[in-house]
Amino acid sequence: MSSSPLIRTLDLEKTYVTETIETPALRGVSVELHTGEFTAVAGPSGSGKSTLLHLLGGLDRPTSGEIYLEDQPMSGLSKDQLSRLRLTSIGFVFQAYNLIPVLTVLENTAFVLELQGVVRGERMKRAKKILGELGIEQYADQYPHRISGGEQQRVAVARAVVSEPSIVLADEPTANLDTATSLDLIDLMRRLNAEKGATFFFATHDTRLLDRVNRLITLVDGRIAEDQTQTATS
Repeated sequence: MSSSPLIRTLDLEKTYVTETIETPALRGVSVELHTGEFTAVAGPSGSGKSTLLHLLGGLDRPTSGEIYLEDQPMSGLSKDQLSRLRLTSIGFVFQAYNLIPVLTVLENTAFVLELQGVVRGERMKRAKKILGELGIEQYADQYPHRISGGEQQRVAVARAVVSEPSIVLADEPTANLDTATSLDLIDLMRRLNAEKGATFFFATHDTRLLDRVNRLITLVDGRIAEDQTQTATS
């Protein structure tokens, strides 16, 4: 694992403002994430875990504080620059899968590579390879609505890792899955972490996943209450 942080936040604050109400979501969060980690942030509903994930992914901007991705400050980046950063350096896995219904499994997996400008033959080759590694190559020509939720989430993971991003951010990736399917998905992501060195950061309340990460950060009322390494269960 690299000694230099992949992502570092400094006094991160996020407050959501309506016409009459200010709601603090994060209050002075400073944390470092390193290449190769398999980490989760947990906490009660409203603790700020999804907000932190969205800020790290450049999907939202902090009220104050700074985020550094590979020592590059994100605060000064334009919307276009943030979009490019997400495209090249960050993979996303969401609770709702977010697959494109009119594209096949293979086309969904290759979509990020298409946006990156990878030529068709190469991107399809890489997409087929990752589908094979994840055990879902038999669904390559199917459309998302023809496969199960667990299979769709595997496709979402394939899409997130196919371009070998610096980090994969996963927001409640197992929330819609039954226990057996969740454990299969978690084991799959752990294998990607162990064999490919893929870096994962989860926002989750799922104890099945929390028990299997190597580092657990706990947020309470927008602040880090605990940050501990642990021995993951097998």
